[in-house]
Amino acid sequence: MSSCRALLCGRCLLLTRRAPPSSSCLRPRRVSTRPSGFRPERVAVVTKTTRYEFEQQRYRYTGVNEDELRELLALKGSSYNGLLQRHNIHSENVEHVVESLRNEGIDVRVVKRRDYDEETVRWADAIISAGGDGTMLLAASKVLDKSKPVIGVNTDPERSEGHLCLPVRYTHSFPEALHKLYRGEFRWQWRQRIRLFLEGTGINLTPVDLHEQQLSLEQHSKAHSAGGHQEQTSATISGPHLLPIRALNEVFIGESLSSRYDHFLHDLHWGQ
Repeated sequence: MSSCRALLCGRCLLLTRRAPPSSSCLRPRRVSTRPSGFRPERVAVVTKTTRYEFEQQRYRYTGVNEDELRELLALKGSSYNGLLQRHNIHSENVEHVVESLRNEGIDVRVVKRRDYDEETVRWADAIISAGGDGTMLLAASKVLDKSKPVIGVNTDPERSEGHLCLPVRYTHSFPEALHKLYRGEFRWQWRQRIRLFLEGTGINLTPVDLHEQQLSLEQHSKAHSAGGHQEQTSATISGPHLLPIRALNEVFIGESLSSRYDHFLHDLHWGQ
């Protein structure tokens, strides 16, 4: 286990950052004393992929235009105008956050979740997730530095709860949240996270975001035809390999192809 800490303003969750393991991690929650102000020089804004963008990406290789996309979405019972409206709301709120940061003289790098990597994390003094709880979990999973905060901004508060994000009022008044950070008007809250180790054969050492990756027909065919020998083409690890991510909420273990069987050997510690 490792832990992360969250910033509180009154009863409102504002920000999370990782902290080193300690005995206090065994407790569900612990709030520390109020820290000094925080003023980053470089901030990476990680934005979610909206449903509108996702549908565009699905058909980008087929060359469909907007009218054809509208028809395809209608066949699936989805509203093109509704998806476009939510996308525009998200985009406007992202622009508000970015503009607020740049008005404070902060160097900003905007990245889509598919382009969010370790280099971006190393570059930034702080990470802002612009989306919902899912984007917040993704942003936090790659932050391993205990001194690097992660701030969640809910960019569609009318449709998303955003329990891990800033209170809704800061979505439209982000400068107010920045000034609270500068003045130290917050507290830290610790949260547990899970370290993941893999050992054996057939292990892909480079994590893949399944939300973004769509397996092609060719990849499906190769995976099925390889059968039990598929893992021989992948890496063999002699000892446990620590993945470069931390799970804040949950861990899902399964095959990339739902039609294949899963085989697990579970080893539970702590006397269980």
